[in-house]
Formats: sequence, structure tokens, C-alpha cells
Amino acid sequence: QVQLVESGGGLVQPGGSLRLSCAASRNIFSIDTMGWYRQAPGTKRELVASISNGGTTNYADSVKGRFTISRDNAKNTVYLQMNSVKPEDTAVYYCNAHIVASSRTAYNYWGQGTQVIVSS
Repeated sequence: QVQLVESGGGLVQPGGSLRLSCAASRNIFSIDTMGWYRQAPGTKRELVASISNGGTTNYADSVKGRFTISRDNAKNTVYLQMNSVKPEDTAVYYCNAHIVASSRTAYNYWGQGTQVIVSS
């Protein structure tokens, strides 16, 4: 079991920056992949960025070069640094923990989400 708590969302102007945080209830080094997803009204939840416990990162094309995902194992926290934000980045952002238990079993845990609104 993993509890995830996001923070850092809010209102930001286009071109501005925001940093989201996701605090986990357990040692994140034991979690295979941590990720940030987002969901705008009327759309499907989509992957924004992910980071493995080995440090390998993956980004959606729409955020490459603008967003950076990082992890602080000592604080059991994952961050999403959002720079040069655009109105289309407006969404609820969710933290995800993906744990591979076996070749057939994996678990996904989600936070409650944090709202990001990009508007002038």
C-alpha cells in the first residue's frame, strides 16, 4: 500500500512556472516507477512524465523541454517542475506509483489530484 499526497497546484499565468510535489507514505526507492498524469475536463487521463527508481525519465511530447520530473528518495517525494506553462496544461494533475510485484502482477496507486489552471 502507498498513500500519495499531491500539492503545489494553483493558478499560474501563461509562460509562468509551478512546481508540484507528491509525498509518498513509504520509501519511494522501493517503487518501480513514479509518474505524473493529468486529466482535463472531457478528456482521458494521460501520462505527463515518469521516473523509474533507476532515474530513467519519460515525457509526453507536449511537455518535453518544459517540464522536469525528479525524485528525492530521502524525502520520499517526487516533483514536477513546470516551466513555460500554456493554457492547454490546465488540468487536474495526479501522482502515480507503479509497483511490479511479479511478471503477472502490478499495482497502481493514485493521489487525490491537484488542480492546475493556466490563465491570464
